[in-house]
Amino acid sequence: METPLTANISPDREPLDITGYERAGGYRAVRKVLGGMTPADVIDVVTRSKLRGRGGAGFPTGIKWSLVPKDVAVTGPHYLVVNADEMEPGTFKDRLLLEGDPHQLIEAAIVAAYAIQAATAYIFLRGEYYPAERRLRQAIGEAAARGYLGANILGSGYDLEIHVHTSGGRYICGEETALLTALEGRRAVPRAKPPFPQSSGLWGRPTVVNNVETLCNIPHIVNNGAEWFADLGLGDEGGTKIYGASGRVKRPGAWELPMGTPLSELIENHAGGMRDGYALRGVLPGGLSTSFITPENIAVKMDYASVEKIGSRLGTGTVIVLDDRTCPVGMLRNAEHFFAQESCGWCTPCRDGLPWVERLLAGIEAGEGETEDLDILEQHVGLLGPGRTFCAHAPGAMAPLASGLKYFRADFERHIHDKRCPWA
Repeated sequence: METPLTANISPDREPLDITGYERAGGYRAVRKVLGGMTPADVIDVVTRSKLRGRGGAGFPTGIKWSLVPKDVAVTGPHYLVVNADEMEPGTFKDRLLLEGDPHQLIEAAIVAAYAIQAATAYIFLRGEYYPAERRLRQAIGEAAARGYLGANILGSGYDLEIHVHTSGGRYICGEETALLTALEGRRAVPRAKPPFPQSSGLWGRPTVVNNVETLCNIPHIVNNGAEWFADLGLGDEGGTKIYGASGRVKRPGAWELPMGTPLSELIENHAGGMRDGYALRGVLPGGLSTSFITPENIAVKMDYASVEKIGSRLGTGTVIVLDDRTCPVGMLRNAEHFFAQESCGWCTPCRDGLPWVERLLAGIEAGEGETEDLDILEQHVGLLGPGRTFCAHAPGAMAPLASGLKYFRADFERHIHDKRCPWA
């Protein structure tokens, strides 16, 4: 099994410096691209690979790049922004790549920036990722000293500067337009779309925002071809995916596996199954803002289309496991507390609705709930759902709640009937 994204990563040593990375084949994609490929050639191979964004939305990467205007002389400067603000609860895959192989991301950013004709790139990094920041800055310095960054890279006439920007630490910065607003030095509030960042992004200029894992695939696609990438997957969606698992499993962690690996294999084989004395009740398949999958669907293939067919989303591909000795009402109250805290406050349904949902759940958990509270929660699922708010924050918060009310309703009713939490 090929694991291109993590081939250079070893938990028992520091990441490769630039010499070690080059010996492992690093920066070969940069030399190939700048040595004879046009930006259109790069976009074409990425489009044919059918790489989909690994940040959660799953939008085709090549198509996103193709929407950037071609004439820089007319549009002004273009920008590449790397979304490394990994704030989705239960998600830690990008941290593995950032800390374990920073030169891979730098090489990927160079190729991507060249493809969209950007002379400046920013890595928008989660503020708490201190080792990642140190290693990225070191890698950027090494790359510049070797001639891979700066003016006239490798004599190609192409110029690029990469800057690391550490986030102030808001979950909403994971939304690409809020990220751009924060990068401009303003309050992190999402923007109306259209216009989309590809035409009017950072400082009103054409901008592409890509997730860390998405970009790290790029050098391997350039080096090995679109068909090679497609063949790595187990179904129609190509490539590998860094899946993760947390909760009461025996071996929590992250693993690079073929796209479409069954959820059952991920939990039983790689995460070691449930801890002794615990049974599986449900799984959030892609971080906290996805809908529960129940045990009868545990064989689902972990790709975008398959997970959507059973009513959830692949999201980040890092699963959160709910066991039979954890209160689902308490878990959801904790989730909605997070989402309520992290609302940017821009639109009323999200700003006021999420704290109200949290209070209702807290009351039910404390044994103070009424039967009517379940109807009110169901009403909020609709009022805060897709199309009702300015961005996807509140709809994401409603995903675990809606599925929780569907699959664990008896637990809610027992809290209300017994006037206490059965797990307390």
